[in-house]
Amino acid sequence: MSRLQKAVQDYIDMRRALGFKLTEAAVGLRDFISFLKRRSASHITIPLALEWAQQNPAVQPSQWAQRLTWVRCFARYRSATDGRTQIPPWGLLPHRPRRARPYLYTEEEIQQLLEGALQLGGLRGWTYYSLFGLLCVTGLRLSEALNLRSEDIDLAEGVLTIQTGKFGKSRLVPIHASTQKVLQDYLQRRDRTFQRRLSYFLVSQRGNRLDSGQVRRTFYALSRKIGLRGPTASHGPRLHDFRHRLAVQTLVQWYRSGQDVERRLPILSTYLGHVHVSDTYWYLTACPELMGLAVKRLEKRWEGQA
Repeated sequence: MSRLQKAVQDYIDMRRALGFKLTEAAVGLRDFISFLKRRSASHITIPLALEWAQQNPAVQPSQWAQRLTWVRCFARYRSATDGRTQIPPWGLLPHRPRRARPYLYTEEEIQQLLEGALQLGGLRGWTYYSLFGLLCVTGLRLSEALNLRSEDIDLAEGVLTIQTGKFGKSRLVPIHASTQKVLQDYLQRRDRTFQRRLSYFLVSQRGNRLDSGQVRRTFYALSRKIGLRGPTASHGPRLHDFRHRLAVQTLVQWYRSGQDVERRLPILSTYLGHVHVSDTYWYLTACPELMGLAVKRLEKRWEGQA
């Protein structure tokens, strides 16, 4: 194994130990090292990094930028042990990916979706009713909800333990008494159906973990049925928008009640499991109502200083 091959493997192992999955990045970086070997290069240079990043002229510029980012991060790591390493600056192949504008569900739309879930019938209907409701009131990521195990649900205390959050971070999520009641009702129905110990809390008709792809397909079908999506629409409201809705509602409530939003924002960031508080700040620009409230707060502050 060459020194660069060992270095990239050490880098991948280190990042994964910190909770990063590096699925695509690991494949890309190994390919980059093979590329350097074919070029008889013993260290990373900016021209070679650019050449490798743009190897495929048919892909979108965003993919070029992503590939160069993989190299840039590894080059920073490698420069600590090899002074010849050149780190591609951030100005090269700039690309800012567009984040999808969140869809803010109305109470009526949520109620229609929950009623549609129950119409699926049997335990399946109650499973999707519980899942959609849980996503709405907690702001969990879909993967976090699907990965909930029976021991992660403390209905007596009203607390969920998220063991498999993003970047491997764990956190506690409190739930309202009304949510506890719904989940307790679902648990009783589930246990009467299977009468055996199950690993996951929300389960398929066979008692296994729900498949995320099937969950999304079911959601799309129900969305079309109640008019949230057109009959043939490929885009529209997403399950992830429940998370956005909770964040925006919380921020709006804080602004309207005169809370110090800047001071409380890290609380919301921790609750949502964001790695960086800047990810939570994004909601201020994603919702026009929030932007308006923020501007009004700023104007009042200026008036007070005048």
